[in-house]
Amino acid sequence: MTAEAYSIIGAGRPSRWLLTCDHATNRVPDWVGGGDLGIAPEDMARHIAYDVGAAGLTRALAQRLDAPAILSDFSRLVIDPNRGEDDPTLLMRIYDGTVIPTNRHAGAPEREARLEQLYRPYHAAYAALAAARPDRAICAIHSFTRQLRGRPRRPWAVGVLYSHRDERLGPALIRECREAGWITGDNEPYSGHLQGDSIDRHALAHGRPNVLIEVRNDLIADAAGQELWADRLAGILRGFLDRHGI
Repeated sequence: MTAEAYSIIGAGRPSRWLLTCDHATNRVPDWVGGGDLGIAPEDMARHIAYDVGAAGLTRALAQRLDAPAILSDFSRLVIDPNRGEDDPTLLMRIYDGTVIPTNRHAGAPEREARLEQLYRPYHAAYAALAAARPDRAICAIHSFTRQLRGRPRRPWAVGVLYSHRDERLGPALIRECREAGWITGDNEPYSGHLQGDSIDRHALAHGRPNVLIEVRNDLIADAAGQELWADRLAGILRGFLDRHGI
């Protein structure tokens, strides 16, 4: 199933897991700035526009887990589906040193159009998939850049993010990732709790078990890396909920 705002893979697959990829693509719809946000192609290829490698990893992991997945089909710079509607970073005007000209001058009507045509349809489809079974668990897939401009290099291969409001999955997953020999961040490189983000909206608000996995993007920049990390993560996530009595 596809739409301008999202794509769904394997909606009827039997796994309890729902995999999500909020930042799957750097696509800019033609009706947003003529398909151009006013930044250089090399910036649109960076982590500021999407989570490099995350879409391929999500698809490969969903196949291994026999799980449904939903992926966004618009750049996070067009509008960020992993932010609440009232979040000031919903339309980023500058990110990691790059000014986004089309967003810099976007007013309320433009913001509403992006919400109505992209953000809200994505979240409506996400909500329907999450509610499709009562024992649903959500695993969000993201990637992170090894180094932000002017910042130290990040040491982690993987980060596991979770909220203090639900620690059923996060700490246990961190232990298993570290046992596998991966340098694993505990709520690094980002905090696992952001009011109004996708996990807050679709998991925490409904009591659904949840975790967010960040993989360093240079490790999954090509198909070989995505397949490798899908194998590695599937080895842990397969049976994980049963092992921990969730």
